[in-house]
Amino acid sequence: MNAVLVVFLKEVVENLRDRRSIINALVLGPLLGPLLFAALTSLMITRELDRSEKPIEVSIVGAEHAPNLVAFLRQNGVRPKPAVADPETRIRLQEEDMVLRIPDTYAQAWSAGKTAQIELLYDSSQRDSATPVERLRGLVQAYSSQNGAMRLMARGLSPAVASPLIVATRDQSTPQSRSGLLFAMLPYFLILSAFMGGMYLAIDTTAGERERQSLEPLFVNPVARSRILAGKLGATFAFAMASLALSLIAFGYTGRLIPTDRIGMVLDFGPRFAATALLVMLPLVLLASCLQTLIAAFAKSYREAQTYLSLLMLIPMLPSAMLAVVPLKAQAWMFSVPLLSQHLIVTRLVRAETVTAQQLLLCLTCGTAIAAVLAWVTARVYRSERLAISG
Repeated sequence: MNAVLVVFLKEVVENLRDRRSIINALVLGPLLGPLLFAALTSLMITRELDRSEKPIEVSIVGAEHAPNLVAFLRQNGVRPKPAVADPETRIRLQEEDMVLRIPDTYAQAWSAGKTAQIELLYDSSQRDSATPVERLRGLVQAYSSQNGAMRLMARGLSPAVASPLIVATRDQSTPQSRSGLLFAMLPYFLILSAFMGGMYLAIDTTAGERERQSLEPLFVNPVARSRILAGKLGATFAFAMASLALSLIAFGYTGRLIPTDRIGMVLDFGPRFAATALLVMLPLVLLASCLQTLIAAFAKSYREAQTYLSLLMLIPMLPSAMLAVVPLKAQAWMFSVPLLSQHLIVTRLVRAETVTAQQLLLCLTCGTAIAAVLAWVTARVYRSERLAISG
């Protein structure tokens, strides 16, 4: 039997016997992320929709100075609460989300046809108050526009005089392209699951065997080191791809639990999406397997390798963090950069945008080339006699 296949089967069977590795690589990695993401996203959407539909409760200080305004707010879903003393302190202590304060000069200014001022007090650092604050602000502006138009008409002027320019907005987004905003972190979860899927096997096949002193007897066999490495890399790659495939399946099922239809979005994580994502991620998974094996080869123990590779897990978040801080328009050269190219292409797939053959070719070719270089470097390290010696 081919030596590469023998080593491959050996590593796969041994890893399948390790319950801890199986749980981390094929359960926690690919399944926990999608489940948590779906649960938290569903909770966030449901909560925000509920807050946008339920009546707004707000404490109004000086309500007696603007009875018509208060009546208008009541008619539009606002439930005024009794006035509170020292509203600034109560908001700072989060005892109130917002307070509407009407000064005693309001009635005089309103009667004189002048601009009356009211105060809306809130804390912008409190995310829970954002939705009701915007709703209340919109209602007050609607009341102002309505009465402004009536004042113009009372003076024999058209309300259009006060609006010489109107911006007509035309949103060109589609329900599926809008889902890209909600699933901006999806590429990160997929890349992370691929890294986690092969990490424990990469550690065990090199640093683990080195610590158990079973690597030296393996190297004594009359088999080229490159074949042994190929078998180990093949096993690591297989587990990483399995973890990625399970993660895609999990997102396909959990995506249906998110009430995206209530916010005008559409998700399509069907077979076409999964197949394209697997193809795009293939060179990155190979690159990650080579890199993890290379780093593990320099560790003298399982724990030391685990420490090194745990730090390596920070790398998948770089593209997501970079694009979140500095949103960039995709350029042709970006599709030749591993991690970044996968992030861009998966995002385009989520938004149902076209991925050109050139972009796909750049991603696959450059990723595979870099993985080949890492595999060559790892093979050079495997030729060293010091690799088999523990301690």
